Order: sequence, then structure tokens, then C-alpha cells
Amino acid sequence: MKCLIEQIMAREILNAKGRPTVEVELTTSEGIVAVASSPTGTSRGSYEAFELYDREERYGGYGVRNAVRNVNTEILAALRGKSVLDQQAVDRTMIELDGTYNKKRLGANAILAVSVAAAKAAAASQGLPVYRYLGRGRKKPGLPGMVATVIAGGSFSPSGLEFEDYMYVIEGFDTFLDTLEALSAMRSALEKQLSKKYGDIPWDGGALAPPLKDSREAFDYMLDAARSVGCEKYVSLGLDVVGSELYAADCRKYRLHGELMTDDQLLEEYRALCGGYPLRYIEDGFEENAFDSFAKLKRALPDIQIVGDDLFATNDDRLKTGIEKDCANGLLLKINQIGTVSEAIKTNDHARDGGYDIIVSMRSGETADDFIADLAVAVGARQVKLGSPVVLERNIKYNRLLRIERDLRGV
Repeated sequence: MKCLIEQIMAREILNAKGRPTVEVELTTSEGIVAVASSPTGTSRGSYEAFELYDREERYGGYGVRNAVRNVNTEILAALRGKSVLDQQAVDRTMIELDGTYNKKRLGANAILAVSVAAAKAAAASQGLPVYRYLGRGRKKPGLPGMVATVIAGGSFSPSGLEFEDYMYVIEGFDTFLDTLEALSAMRSALEKQLSKKYGDIPWDGGALAPPLKDSREAFDYMLDAARSVGCEKYVSLGLDVVGSELYAADCRKYRLHGELMTDDQLLEEYRALCGGYPLRYIEDGFEENAFDSFAKLKRALPDIQIVGDDLFATNDDRLKTGIEKDCANGLLLKINQIGTVSEAIKTNDHARDGGYDIIVSMRSGETADDFIADLAVAVGARQVKLGSPVVLERNIKYNRLLRIERDLRGV
């Protein structure tokens, strides 16, 4: 069967941050109905695909009625009668219809929701779960490890810490179920320890935002919590720096500890943290155009995961530059950064061919869509970055991975 697109209906819904985003309901000629929605990020790199907002009074300018209208008119007209079984053709049609380099005309939030809905409909038409449909022709699927933010810092957090995410990197458990249980136990223990000293701790997307003085204090609390529940042998530490937020472009230095640091001084800060703590993962250690500084960091810390998020923006052209300059060994894969499923998978495959780890990540402005859990298994991601398991939009993804694990085990 061809499984042709018969109808696409978009609507405005709210994401985890209370801001509108696009949800799409796609119906095929077989009567299959697939629903998908677009996430959004609070911290956004300059090279991400363009999310179209109305810029009117409602929702502080973040309404998406124009993006919704684009789905219900132009995109529907272009895709009606096309097969969902050809993901590249579906995505290419929307890219060409948009006609801009970053999906600015129709909106990446509109295009992505349709792209994901098409992938879900195609999987359903074949009687397959999404991870098996997208993973066809790849190695036997397995469950990823975890990179999970438990302490929040940076410019969007009330904590005062200068780096954005302080993370547990968890690997080595026999099952994903055990890994998730360990993360939950450590997150709970960490909150109890911090509350004893600081009282009620505010949250930021499920991560704790205590008034800590520096990264070392944050790491000490994290390691104490891991030890208290017997998980220390499975745990190392990670940082998402978001170097672009620290970068002062006028003087080409980074603001840290009340000082201005050069790239080399910041590198030495990372080297010192890795020497004093089991820090094994550093994401966006410099600003998003500092390919040469990333390369220096990778040479200085060859055993550390050096991961590009804003650096690559899930964009194959930027990844090519990174591979040529040997500036990282990990790609943070965020589907809304590029705007279609097929482009995200292309970037993933190029990264894997270049010897990179793949870390599939959610965004702070998530929805109840669990698609990225299937995607992580389909592409063989080393890790997922889904955050603390204490808020629903994150647990929806964790719970989907638990169901996939049971499926793979034949339980």
C-alpha cells in the first residue's frame, strides 16, 4: 500500500514552558491518524532552524497561529497525495516549499511537526513501532545510557551558578530500568541534602537550582548523593556550559568567576575540574563559532566526551566543519534545531561515520510527544539527555524507553 497523506490539521497547543507550539494531526488514505508536536528551546543557538512566532500581543508575542495556518494551507496542499513511506520526499517537499536556508518562511515548528507525524504514520502503516521503522537497516537496537541534568545554572536559572547544566552521566547498569531507578534515587537524595542546608530549593525544568557558590560545590553535592544511594561506580559528571552565554564578543573573552578569561584560561578551568572530579562530559565549552578552541579542548582532554550542541545545531554543514577540524567527539542531536526527521538522521549518520557519540536530547520547552525516545533507539544513540525524572514531559520519554526495553526483551 502507498499510504498517502489525505489530511493534515494543525493546532496551537502549550508546551512545558507555557508557550504555544504547533501540534499536527496527520491522516492517511488507510485511515491512520498520527499526532506530533514541536518542542522549543529556552537557550537557543544562532544556527538553529527558525521557529515562526506571530509577534503579536497574545502570549507575549509567542503565538503560533501563522505557523498553524501554514500547515493547514500551503503544506497540506503540497503534501496531499504523497506517500508517508518516503520520508525524504515528504521533508524535501516542505524544504523546497519554504525556500529559505533556515525554514524561516513557513517555520521550522510547522515543518517539524508534520515531518514527525509522517514518520509515525509510516511506522503504523507497516505495523512497526517507530524505533524499529526508523532503525531498519541499522545494527540491532539497544537502549542508550543517560546524561541527566540535576542542578541548573546559567543565565536562565535562579541558582547563580555560571554553567548551565550540571549532569550525572550514568552507564554500566544491566538495564535501562535500573539506570532510571538510580537516577531517581540520586536526584531525590540530592534534593534532600541541599534542602537541609538551603531550605526549599527552586526547580528549573525539574533540575534543582540551589544558591551554590561554584561548580566544585555542585559536584561535591552530586557525588555525595550518588554515594549515599550506592551508585557512585556507575556515575561520572557532566557539564553543559553553553559557552555562548558566557562569551563577551566585544573583548573575545568569557565571563567566569567575576573575571574575563581567554579561551586558554577557560580550557585550564576545565582541565582543573577534570583533574579534581570524575568530569567526563563537556558540552559547548566555548562559544558557538570557536571551532579551534573546541579542537584544543579535545586534544587537551582526549578521554572526555567533547560534545557540540550550539556548535553544530544538528546541521550537517556545520558538522562537516567540526569533523574537518577534529573539534569534538560527540553530537547533541535535537530534531527541532534542523527541522525535519530526515535531515536529523542524515546529520546523525554523518556524525557516526566520523566516530562521534550521539546524544539525543529533548528541549526545555517540551511537549507530551515521545518521538525522540524512539529516535534515540533507532539511531543507536550512546546516551539520551532528558533531564530529571520529576516532571511529566520528561517522564513521558523515560517511560517510552522503558516500554521499548520490555519490547526488546520480549517481556
